Amino acid sequence: MESYQALLCLARDDTGLSDFGLDSFCEGLEILVNSINREARLNASGEHVLRERIIGHLKQRLQVEDWYRRYPEINDEEVVRPLIGLSLPRTGSTALSFLLARDPDARSLLRSEAASPCPPPAVRGAGGSQAITEAEKVAGWKPHTPGGESAPAECQDLMALDFKSHIFQAFAQIPSYSKWLYDADLTSTYQYERRVLKLLQWRRPAKPWRLKAPTHLIYLDYLDAAFPDARFVMTHRDPGEVMLSVIDVYADIVGRFTDHMDTGYLAEMNIQQWSGGMARAMAFRDRGNNNARFFDIHFRAMHEDPIGEVNRLYDWLGEPVKAAFARGMADWWRENAASREPGISKKAEDYGVDSEQVRALFADYSQCMKDWTGRV
Repeated sequence: MESYQALLCLARDDTGLSDFGLDSFCEGLEILVNSINREARLNASGEHVLRERIIGHLKQRLQVEDWYRRYPEINDEEVVRPLIGLSLPRTGSTALSFLLARDPDARSLLRSEAASPCPPPAVRGAGGSQAITEAEKVAGWKPHTPGGESAPAECQDLMALDFKSHIFQAFAQIPSYSKWLYDADLTSTYQYERRVLKLLQWRRPAKPWRLKAPTHLIYLDYLDAAFPDARFVMTHRDPGEVMLSVIDVYADIVGRFTDHMDTGYLAEMNIQQWSGGMARAMAFRDRGNNNARFFDIHFRAMHEDPIGEVNRLYDWLGEPVKAAFARGMADWWRENAASREPGISKKAEDYGVDSEQVRALFADYSQCMKDWTGRV
């Protein structure tokens, strides 16, 4: 892959634009590109996908800044009291986000918007965006969730506009970047996400955002600084099961883009990052941010009574679950029963993982999970 400076030039040439806004993204971009070139050992598909993804994010950032240049009133938009989902991955948070997306009085970040924020929805036209991520064009690779372009998306693509996003390590083995990212300052990342959300809601009916990304729990202090009035919904599941499922997903995706996959590295990286991230989240909650700002849902409770759990969440929010919303949730849950939770194809020993040692790392969290949800 070319140098990061060359990729910047390519994005400028492709768009005819030159203003990337603040240069906060450059550090992450440089570390990412260097890590890919030195460590990732990508195959031909991986080289193509990662290069196009990086250039795509740079082009999107140029376009965002161009819309702000032409319409400075976008900055007057207010993002008020978003509900943000965060958790360990594979805890039912995706199913919850699809249910919440059925609320006609709220708005979720859609995959089409996350992949291509420009032109913004207010001027996009009836045809909508046709943007599809390069990874989804690779033969044989499909996302784990149904719904196409209109499905709710995680915040990862918006975070990637500042080049501080776990989306990159989901595609490639890039330990230098991952180590840097874990301790990075995400102040500018969440400020830029807020900037893009303003663009997406510009000239649209005022509705509260429903956002979601498991990795938010690692960076809660920075997220809170950008969205100080946010409320959080946290989904929970036995961490031994969770880590095996996460590693399985990473191996499935990374394995398509390299012929030199190191499953031991993927296991160690995920276990370290998620156990450390959960410790950060518990510390955040202990600092006076617990009951008033967090609503907790156990994985089993979601499967036993999903609509009941959303009703409980909305009671806590002080918002009604209207009839159309309830019908939409029931329809989605029924229609997508088979695709909500792909099976795990491996056992812990296949990845060199000792599930009991993993549970020991998460022992404090498991006690909190019991306290927060009444379940283990």
